[in-house]
Amino acid sequence: MEFQTTSAQQTETVGEKIAPLLQAGDVLLLEGDLGAGKTTFTRGLARTLGISRAIKSPTFTIIREYRDGRLPLFHMDLYRLEHSSADDLGLEEYFDGQGVSVIEWPEFGADVLPKDVLTITIKRQSMSDEGRQFTLVAQGPRSEALLAQFKERWI
Repeated sequence: MEFQTTSAQQTETVGEKIAPLLQAGDVLLLEGDLGAGKTTFTRGLARTLGISRAIKSPTFTIIREYRDGRLPLFHMDLYRLEHSSADDLGLEEYFDGQGVSVIEWPEFGADVLPKDVLTITIKRQSMSDEGRQFTLVAQGPRSEALLAQFKERWI
């Protein structure tokens, strides 16, 4: 599925539309360059899950846990693992747990990621505006069902 947004608010709205569909154990992989809107998307998702804390990029902490919403949100940034391994971090406990995992820079932890994931790629339309190109690709039965539900909501 592909579509475009024209503002940061619309990028947040994408997260807002997908949040009600999420279940414990869902894993969203966010791909995109620095400044593409990954954390902006996550902010909208978190707000709709009922999370009241400010959403910040977990760049330096690797994982930020938000437990005060309908579902816990585990926001991960694996960029710092570029030259190391995610094997010893115990990420599998998050994937099999009670919450939703949103993972930025998933390519740096590919060896430990689950097989059933929804990949959301966000690209800037140009450097001078807030427009974004979204591409969503499901891998696995749960993610395929999630994407089908999201398509109905988005259209």
